[in-house]
Amino acid sequence: MTCKEAERLVIPYINDELTDEELKEFLEHTQTCLNCMEELEIYFTIEAGIMQLDSETGNYNIKGALEAALEQSRQRLQFIQLIKIARYAVSTVCVMALVITVLLQCRIWLQLGLLG
Repeated sequence: MTCKEAERLVIPYINDELTDEELKEFLEHTQTCLNCMEELEIYFTIEAGIMQLDSETGNYNIKGALEAALEQSRQRLQFIQLIKIARYAVSTVCVMALVITVLLQCRIWLQLGLLG
């Protein structure tokens, strides 16, 4: 991901509008690019400040809120990866069970003289 693409995704990230793939690429890029992370911090500070003025809340730890949002995004991606792995594992077990069932049925048919 280029810096220009990452900068384009800052506001959608703040508004939680990124797809899982965009989120993954965005987080990877902002972890390694100080300029884009700074851009994210600026926009996040502005958005959080405006939201706090609108809701009249007194939470002024905006940097902490950004870190919490980034950590939550990382955990979301880890959970999605875990679900994908579990889905592949279940699919593999189902295919293996089907193959074993067919082999056992063929063995029964062979013993009964129905095959060959």
